Order: sequence, then C-alpha cells, then structure tokens
Amino acid sequence: MTESKRSELGSRTLGNPLSRSDRIEMIEALESCIKAAEYGRLVIKAPSDEGKLQRRPGMHFHFKPEIFLQMSGWTEFELPKDKMTLRPGEIGILPPGAPHKETIFSDKGDFRNLVIGFYSNAISIHLAYEAQPQKPDIDVIEFYDAPNLDIFLTLVTSLVDNIHRNIASSDRIIKGLAVALFSMLKELVETGSDDINKDIGKVFHAKWLIREQISNTELNVKNLAERLQCSPDYLSHLFHSQTGEKLIHYIQRIRIEGAALALETTPLYVSEISWSAGFADAAYFARVFKKFTGLSPQEYRASKEKKRARQERRPKTIYYDREDFSPGKSARAS
Repeated sequence: MTESKRSELGSRTLGNPLSRSDRIEMIEALESCIKAAEYGRLVIKAPSDEGKLQRRPGMHFHFKPEIFLQMSGWTEFELPKDKMTLRPGEIGILPPGAPHKETIFSDKGDFRNLVIGFYSNAISIHLAYEAQPQKPDIDVIEFYDAPNLDIFLTLVTSLVDNIHRNIASSDRIIKGLAVALFSMLKELVETGSDDINKDIGKVFHAKWLIREQISNTELNVKNLAERLQCSPDYLSHLFHSQTGEKLIHYIQRIRIEGAALALETTPLYVSEISWSAGFADAAYFARVFKKFTGLSPQEYRASKEKKRARQERRPKTIYYDREDFSPGKSARAS
C-alpha cells in the first residue's frame, strides 16, 4: 500500500459493500489470470526479500504477502535492493516483510489494479485508482473470511519460491499453483463474505487503518479517532459495542499476531521485531506479548523451535508391529 492510503481516508467508497459491477470487475480480472495461467501466458514477478522487516525511509511493509494484478496503466515498485515494474496483465507478489514504495503511471489517464492482502483469518481484495498524480488509493474494498488462510499463504509462498528457483519444472509448477490460487480467490469474490463486511463506517475504517499502519509506533486510539473525526471515547464505545472487543485490545492483538509470526519465521532480534510491530519500547513489547501468549518473546521462539525439533524426531513410517524412524531407502539398495 502507498503512503497516501496510510494517511488519508478520502477514497470514494471505502467501507461500502461492493456493487454488482465492482464484483464483476474483480471476477473478470481474476478469471483473466486463471485463463492466462492455464495457457502458460501469465507473467508473475516476485522481488527478493532483502531488507526484510527493516524500516526504510519512504517505504513500508506488511507481515504477510501482498499480490498486485495490474489491469491498466503500470506500477513501479522500489525495494531496498530491487525494482519491479508491472504492466497490464502482469502479477506482482511482494514477499512478507519486504519494504517497498509504489509509484503509478496512467495510460492515457487510466490506471487500475486489483490488490490482495492477507490478514489474520481474513483476505482483503480492493480495486485501486489514481487518486493523485502517481499515487493510488482504494476505490472499493471487501474483506473475506478465510479460515483456510494457511492454504492461500502456502500457495503464494510456493509460487514465489518456484519463481526464484528457475529449474526445469518451475513453469509447470507455477502454472498449477497460479491456477489454484486465483481460482480460490475468484471463488471468494463470487460467494462474498457477510461476517466481516457488516463492519462498515467508522469501525470498518478503524480496522483497515490498524491493519495498514500496524508498524506505526504512533498508532493509538487517540490517533485513530482524529483520523476518523470523532472523539476517542465515542470510537472506543462504538468499536466495543459492534465487535465485542475493546479497541486498544484489538490494536495490541493485531500487533502481537504479527510479531509472533516474525518470531517464528525470521531470525531477527526481538528488539527489531518489537519495532517492526509498532512498539517503541522493547520491554513494554515483551510485557504485552506475554500477556497475550503466556510466554516471553524468547520463550515463544524457543517453544516453536522445540516443536519443530520434536516433529523431526517422530517416526517417519508406522507399521503394524513397529515404527521406522529412517527416511526410507531404495529397493535397489536392499
């Protein structure tokens, strides 16, 4: 997402349900990806994740991957040690934690792309337009319940891995993964999601801002209320009455979920993860983390490593009368 999205609420229909024409536009864009993938014509680009979870001037990052489908015009992405340009019909996948900056260009005054974001048990899909010269903003957006989020993330991660592997079978693997991923996304748009999108108005805007600005250390209830042009007390009461969760608790929970993912999947220091999750004070981060998980950040990371090691020690094959811990051997070797 661009800085304009992070700092402004002035998109045309943000928070409103998708219209029939909006939904058709999304479905047609995803269907075009599926067809192109089936015929081996889909161009998918994925930059490296160098500088992962690092703060860079003018750049931002997300804890989960982000997918861009360029429909018209083009987008240039600047990363710490890489650049990526998307032309119409091309797909760009930004790895989780990859700092980036977007600049867009119109083709005869026409810019359009479809952006897919991944959150905790939810997926967002939005259409973007050129709100200001070379800066996109959200036209319409919808969130979808995704209890099977891990499947989507596995498909995205596998796509990126195979793009970078560049082996003989990569094209065939990428084709299958892309067809599966975009078919599942298309099904989400076709079936809709009533549970998340009933949160409209200020509560919806608050959730969006929190998810987009989670690494901002100045993000708090007062800051959100100012952006949403209401009092902190009113916003807190409205959020709690509509969601059953206190707003400050929601902010902290989303921060901790991102930090937990970073602890499990990156070798970064706890202090670096604390900062990337929006905590200016590492000691305070550790207290909040333990409040939510029951473990300190170091204990949490150690527990995940211990769990992985324990799984590796499990038997590889179970027979009727014995367990085999070996990875197996070729029949020719026996």
